[in-house]
Amino acid sequence: MHRQIIVLFLSLVFLALPSAWGADRGALFKVTAKGHTMYLFGTMHVGQPGFYPLEDTITGALAKASTLALEIDPLGDPAALQAALQAHGMATSANAQAAMPAPLRERLRRVLAKAGIDAVAVSRFKPWLVATILAMGEYGAQGYRADLSVDMHLAQLARSNKVPVISLETPQLQMGLFSRLSDADQLSFLEESLTLIENGKQSEEVRQIVAAWGSADRAMFEQIAERAAKDTTVAGRFVKNVLLDERNVGLADKLARLLEKEVNTVAAIGVLHLVGGNSVPALLSARGASVERIY
Repeated sequence: MHRQIIVLFLSLVFLALPSAWGADRGALFKVTAKGHTMYLFGTMHVGQPGFYPLEDTITGALAKASTLALEIDPLGDPAALQAALQAHGMATSANAQAAMPAPLRERLRRVLAKAGIDAVAVSRFKPWLVATILAMGEYGAQGYRADLSVDMHLAQLARSNKVPVISLETPQLQMGLFSRLSDADQLSFLEESLTLIENGKQSEEVRQIVAAWGSADRAMFEQIAERAAKDTTVAGRFVKNVLLDERNVGLADKLARLLEKEVNTVAAIGVLHLVGGNSVPALLSARGASVERIY
């Protein structure tokens, strides 16, 4: 079970397949500085066979690149993922659900049962991790797979072209962010996630995200970013302020250093890092790079 959760953790955001695809997908930027070039591509952390092949601009850039930079290389060391899960995803008690308020515990039991997830198997997981697993279980049942993610596809493509792959972050960094949530906020995070699953709004939201990705729809991406900025829930504030804005600063810093060091590179990170006022492209531009949006 732990190995399955480790693999699925790479899919924090699950997306539904659109009915039609555009020629361009996601978002693609060309970033230049001092004669060096980086193509910055927005990915999804899950996939289906119909996602591929990607369009020629990104695959052509990758074939010529000296380095592919990903948030985390999905073909990297699984022991690092296991260690991060143990450090940040596991509760100290044998049954973390026993400490939950009875109404929340009953709601969780029903949603877990509907998703076909064994409550005992996740009994030691912290609430934030249970919420993540529930989101993955809902969409995993519909055929959206971490092993077919865009990140995985690019990592495999890079290796076939003998392009080195580097990770911009670590599992410890990513999972460690959730450890900042207080016990009360973790319960709110879980409760809000249950509500989104129960009322179907989670499915609606992710369908909009993938529709934007599938047609490189700038206007829809900006609408999604604007809604995220206005979300005042515990989960919404955490995602916007920590998982996006805070990480964007670190990602932009590392990409700026990579651009300075390497002549031709490709970087591929979750597409929501590339939209909104505090996006990675905006931060790179503020650091003096020339940023051109291709689509």
